[in-house]
Amino acid sequence: MSGLEIENLSMRFDLPRGRVVEALRDVSLTVEKGTLLSVLGPSGCGKTTLLNIIAGFLSPSEGRITLNGRPVTGPDPELGMVFQQGALFEWMNVGQNIEFGPRMKGVPRREREAQTDHLLAAVGLAGFRDKAVYELSGGMQQRVALARCLANEPDVILMDEPLGALDALTREKMQGLILKLWKETGKTVILITHSVEEALLLGQRLLVMAPRPGRIHREYTPPFAEQGIDSSLRDVKKSKSFTETREEILSMIWGMEEEIMGQAEDAS
Repeated sequence: MSGLEIENLSMRFDLPRGRVVEALRDVSLTVEKGTLLSVLGPSGCGKTTLLNIIAGFLSPSEGRITLNGRPVTGPDPELGMVFQQGALFEWMNVGQNIEFGPRMKGVPRREREAQTDHLLAAVGLAGFRDKAVYELSGGMQQRVALARCLANEPDVILMDEPLGALDALTREKMQGLILKLWKETGKTVILITHSVEEALLLGQRLLVMAPRPGRIHREYTPPFAEQGIDSSLRDVKKSKSFTETREEILSMIWGMEEEIMGQAEDAS
């Protein structure tokens, strides 16, 4: 089967004094190849835990994940990760960072260099191959991180708040870049974000998760990712449909946050 299959996934963490935190409960989801899926929800809803299990960094308490019919039991070259901070190698320049994965796989030097030049052009950093990482802005570093992920040619790209630390203007430019690369490469992308606007803008499918325990609360299939490829993102965000859906989701998440705060006050 082509795509990512999540079946009856649950995750519990054992704490001191016999306490248990149920981070996820019975999450099931099919992500077809080429889908751009955004996931959001209030703090503590388990969205980052879910991403780390998909990446193979954590083993679930129950359930399983398969990618193209193969079980995911640990880190997998078909699953690429882009973190909130670029996590680049500071001792390597831009080109060396992008070429690291292919070099470890034994890709010939000439082929690596051609691929790097192509990816740098794709992320808008042509001519930056020999630059040191510390010479780049935060947005540029995230572009390099994205290019490094693509250089490994994963089937699925996982993104954990990749734009959270960027200023508003840079963030909007990076949102446009993600949409462009998703459309051009046909990769499956799973994006975790705290921003309702970002999730709505980028998600071809959008999951809202609820906390305690983490579970899928509601799914949307907004049209805005497709619209944003050929239109100004600002124009998309100004549309009546976008603003109404954004306010609906915001109200939903605020309601969850208030419920969490009420539970905390009752417990105290």
